[in-house]
Amino acid sequence: MKSCPLESSNSRTLFDYEKRLLEIGSIEHDMSQDGFWNDSTKSQAAVAKLKALKSSTAKLGELVRAEQELPELLSMAEEDASFGAEFEAELTRLEKLLSELELQSLLNGPHDQAGAILSINARDGGTDANDWAEMLLRMYISWGRDNGFDVALLDRSDNDEAGINQATILVRGPMAYGYLKGETGMHRLVRISPFNSEGKRQTSFAAVDVSPEIEDVEEIKIDPQDVRIDTFRASGAGGQHVNKTDSAVRLTHLPTNTVVQCQSERSQHQNRDQAWKMLRAKMAQLEEQRREEEEAAKYQTKARVGFGSQIRNYFLHPDQRIKDVRTGYAMGSFHAVMGGDIQGFLDAYLAWRAKEAGLSGISGESE
Repeated sequence: MKSCPLESSNSRTLFDYEKRLLEIGSIEHDMSQDGFWNDSTKSQAAVAKLKALKSSTAKLGELVRAEQELPELLSMAEEDASFGAEFEAELTRLEKLLSELELQSLLNGPHDQAGAILSINARDGGTDANDWAEMLLRMYISWGRDNGFDVALLDRSDNDEAGINQATILVRGPMAYGYLKGETGMHRLVRISPFNSEGKRQTSFAAVDVSPEIEDVEEIKIDPQDVRIDTFRASGAGGQHVNKTDSAVRLTHLPTNTVVQCQSERSQHQNRDQAWKMLRAKMAQLEEQRREEEEAAKYQTKARVGFGSQIRNYFLHPDQRIKDVRTGYAMGSFHAVMGGDIQGFLDAYLAWRAKEAGLSGISGESE
């Protein structure tokens, strides 16, 4: 008979259960105070944090109850063999729950609880790359909505023939950035091209970049003199208003040559505000990347992440398979992955990063 997965450690201490309950109480108290909702930025951040805390404590609560109930169930199984199957099934369920919580505990970066600003850019491969970029866009939108996240389109530039040149979405929900930050890098597709009349195999690339949504203006300070602001007419869907006025906004951070743009809102003012949020997010991401590189240097390891690094291969020819080059995690159903079934890749990345940093023995390899 299996041993209890909770015997080696107390789940209350391991996952700071009581501390999280106190945080929930504190936020709920603040939300009941007069004037709390006057500051929309701070109130939205508080609501997002509360949602994340409640999501994690719900599973923790199950483990805490299991600590109290399992000994009795074990005693019943020892006295009556007919309870043995029930005990085994409960252990299996709790082991899965504990594994999920261990992965969530790895989401401990400075911005992991934040929303994620995810950008996709078509790279090498001509029209196939534009089509591939749009496929990835649909994949991330599907994953977000299937997992209860709020997904909003911030910017999109369609290609004249097919697909997109680039697009940016905002994904909001518990640990959105923590889960998605590992998607930053180059995604490679190999398939028989639907745009080639000779039916030749085509390799195309799309780059994904993920930044944390920064709500606190004071957290990331940017000198306005370092930023060039350009306005232009929005392209794509949006009605007559956005196409007849210079409502779209592009910001260029000159010291780092970082460019962001937003054209999803109807007014230039709204697009400008959103573009500044996007720029702060990029600055936060660059700072986090710098810290990771410094940490990797301490251990004389190379941080194999980044906007230009190839991270995953997707094959439709000669067979269907998707494999992450960092973790080794693989899936054989291309269409399932394109439909948003990417959680296995996200979890494997978390485990791989922890293993690389020597923080955990959890393996990121697929079976």
